[in-house]
Amino acid sequence: MPGKIKYINKLLTDKEISCIELTQKYIDSIKKENGIINAYVNITEETALKTAETVDEKIQRGEKISLLEGIPMSLKDNISTKDVETTCCSKILKGYVPVYDATVWEILKNQNAVLLGKTNMDEFAMGSSCETSCFGGSLNPHNTAHVAGGSSGGAASAVSGNIAVYGLGSDTGGSVRQPASFCGLVGLKPTYGAVSRYGLIAYASSFDQIGPIAGSVEDTAIIYDAISKYDKRDATSAGSRVKAVDTLNNSIKGMKIGIAEEYFDGVREDVMISIKKAIEAYESLGAEIVQFKLPSLKYALPVYYILACAEASSNLGRYDGIRYGYRTDNYKDVNDMISRTRSEGFGKEVQRRILLGTYVLSAGYYDAYYKKAQKLRGSIVKSFKDAFTECDVMLTPTVPMTAFETNYTSKDPIETYLTDICTVSVNIAGLPALSIPCGFDNKGLPIGMQIIGKSFDDAKILNAAYQYEQYAKDEIYKESESGVRI
Repeated sequence: MPGKIKYINKLLTDKEISCIELTQKYIDSIKKENGIINAYVNITEETALKTAETVDEKIQRGEKISLLEGIPMSLKDNISTKDVETTCCSKILKGYVPVYDATVWEILKNQNAVLLGKTNMDEFAMGSSCETSCFGGSLNPHNTAHVAGGSSGGAASAVSGNIAVYGLGSDTGGSVRQPASFCGLVGLKPTYGAVSRYGLIAYASSFDQIGPIAGSVEDTAIIYDAISKYDKRDATSAGSRVKAVDTLNNSIKGMKIGIAEEYFDGVREDVMISIKKAIEAYESLGAEIVQFKLPSLKYALPVYYILACAEASSNLGRYDGIRYGYRTDNYKDVNDMISRTRSEGFGKEVQRRILLGTYVLSAGYYDAYYKKAQKLRGSIVKSFKDAFTECDVMLTPTVPMTAFETNYTSKDPIETYLTDICTVSVNIAGLPALSIPCGFDNKGLPIGMQIIGKSFDDAKILNAAYQYEQYAKDEIYKESESGVRI
């Protein structure tokens, strides 16, 4: 899919369309389509049109606008927006209106990005289908009998359904990459620390990272360059080292692409076929394929769920009904009020993960589970460092399957954790990774592949993806028919 950001920017600067006209087209389309795909939980029409008016006035004065000015976009509902309700799609935060902006939104807001609304997500980003949202799940525009993925399902659904040019999501164990894979989009999980987490409502702080979901690699690189700034308010912030857009035309001839066989265990045959075709494409582009093993990957899923749930148990302790958000109506005393508020306010999946996290942190189990998982995390980090002495980037499936049908997770919630098998290791190690489409299954559902890089090699994986995209774009992109067609 060709990049939309530069194209729309040219339409605006050439005055072929006004920003108000453009924004109104998107808002009208959201009102028409959102009842079907449920991508947005809050439409910020007034804010969007006001920003569009500012952009039009700037253009009329002959002032130059930046690439992201006037571009209609969305934010996941766990990214704080001043004076705009931010709920994490949880009953416990209904009615919560932040008094400050997240850094990523502050950056984009200062560039007059047009915020169309807040997008749907799994409650507190806990899930792989978007179905744990208190607003109901987002659907896949390619086939609405299937999920958009999670937890950033609303962002992916909106971009795939052509009712946003791009969206920002958060990725704790694959929550940007998995829905991007399911919806046929590009989703980037940046290096941990490259993008500020200030204002991102936490699930698991040592794993969480904000990243873009867009229709092309070029658009993804433009957004990444805009938001990957050092932020003194985030103690883990480092910013980016290279401007990704400037590297997109670099040759990948001689690049070593690593294939770890453990990533391909249990992968569905049609996904495997598409990945093999992508590997052949890279060989045609002059890359060298390097095969190796990463035995520590077998520990990635249990390590992730132990550590992430432990952090969630701590982070979600603040939601007690005393300071903000939902509070139960009937209670005997403070302890009863807190217990009832949390039982009524949190959904089943969030409660499940809080309980698991509390268990592994409790006396008698800390050493057996949490401490052991932290040691294994160190082993996984070392394994990646060793592997990257043999290759420049790694190529894997994003998800072992295509988008599953709605209500799939309700049959066996634990089984759906396995859909994260290819993505969680990246968050454990703090590495950058992106998902890019590489084909379709026999139902017309997109298949995604993942490219992983060394820390702060975000530009390198974006370039590797861009080279593949240019080589195979006619085969890997198929837009849904809904929404604005700009």
